[in-house]
Amino acid sequence: MKSYAAVDLGASSGRVMVGRVGPDTLELTEAHRFPNRPVRTPEGLRWDILSLYAGVLDGLRAAGQVDSVGIDSWAVDYGLLDTDGALLGNPVHYRDTRTQGVAEKVWATVPAAELYAATGLQYAPFNTLYQLVAAASSAQLAHAKRLLLVPDLLTYWLTGEAGTELTNASTTQLIDPRTGDWSYDLAARLGIDLELFAPLRRPGDPAGLLRPEVLEETGLTGPVPVTAVGSHDTASAVAAVPAVGERFAYICTGTWSLAGLELTAPVLTEASRAANFTNELGLDGTVRYLRNIMGLWLLQECLREWGNPDLDGLLSAAAGVPALRSVVDAGDAAFLAPGRMPSRIADACRESGQPVPGSPAEITRCILDSLALAHRRAVLQAQELADHPVDVVHVVGGGARNALLCRLTADACGLPVVAGPPEAAALGNVLVQARAQNQTGDRTEMRALLARTQPLTRYEPEGTTAAWQAAENRLAGR
Repeated sequence: MKSYAAVDLGASSGRVMVGRVGPDTLELTEAHRFPNRPVRTPEGLRWDILSLYAGVLDGLRAAGQVDSVGIDSWAVDYGLLDTDGALLGNPVHYRDTRTQGVAEKVWATVPAAELYAATGLQYAPFNTLYQLVAAASSAQLAHAKRLLLVPDLLTYWLTGEAGTELTNASTTQLIDPRTGDWSYDLAARLGIDLELFAPLRRPGDPAGLLRPEVLEETGLTGPVPVTAVGSHDTASAVAAVPAVGERFAYICTGTWSLAGLELTAPVLTEASRAANFTNELGLDGTVRYLRNIMGLWLLQECLREWGNPDLDGLLSAAAGVPALRSVVDAGDAAFLAPGRMPSRIADACRESGQPVPGSPAEITRCILDSLALAHRRAVLQAQELADHPVDVVHVVGGGARNALLCRLTADACGLPVVAGPPEAAALGNVLVQARAQNQTGDRTEMRALLARTQPLTRYEPEGTTAAWQAAENRLAGR
């Protein structure tokens, strides 16, 4: 048995989990959880990266002696370092407004179709490429000598060694998914200096040892290695999908829903671009072919507006609301910004001529129906675009605990849904560390261990998908 510290940072909280791994054992316990509260400054929306690092150190202290540490987080955001390795200001939050209108400037130099053919990445206004173009004239970027994505920045503070982990680098829109290397020509055309990035690492690569000062502060006894994991939390979550074979779709649920397939090669067709699917890199050269959907962010924002009522009671009430009465496009960028989410959802229903949900239960049902409909749309289109049929949908992440959402997703897709594990990102993080220490084998063996050790719930589809197709037609104005 060995123990691993998985630092798993989400958009609203971070935690340090301890995984214990043996031949037929995979156990996960929470050592420490801490809030992730972005701060709105006069310059814009920023991550409180120092608070996050303090939470990581507190978590390592609470974890006790471990055999390795790995860090995963959300994608695209970064910190800039000067020539002394000091941080030049707090990282900009991806929901900051600085990238508004930037995509059109980029497309004037590199047309959208050409950009997709080179990187395979879906359009999202906050992709690192657009952030760097937005920052081109800033004093910080002018003085920067190194750019580190968020998990790489925290790894650098822990070890003193800089690297750029590939699964997260693939979200920058600066990686060629066919080669797994930088798209040098694209970066040059847009004036982006790739020398800012540290050398690429892959999941399982060594990322250094905890510095003596970190050992002293956390009470750990060295040497303690830090291992590069799938540092994009979705890459770690997909690694922890307990699938058998290749005919599966996955939905990684949380603040976002990431719905798609695991492939051996990217899909770079114009039809794929038009459908806004992305080709991000995963473990062992795989491609995470998926679509970003707004996810439980919609419900999280409503709960905040409503004063955080009891979620179980709200879901129970929502289950009693008539199905598919009103739906919205859960992928619409109009829902990206925080604030006034219940009224914005109501406005969208009103503008599309649908009944306007009023009560929290009605709005919650609208959100969950809309998410299930978006899941259906992504799963069906991914199969068609990639010519990759599936027999089952795996729901992992926090949404795996939401029985109503899982049941609706099974009904909408017309496929069985296997829900769990809810802590997929942390488990995938742990398993990559364990594999680096020869405790487990390839992805098939990792997934078999997950299936043997983690509680899973299966939802069979009920009825036909006709009502869901009708809702899809209504939403599309057909």
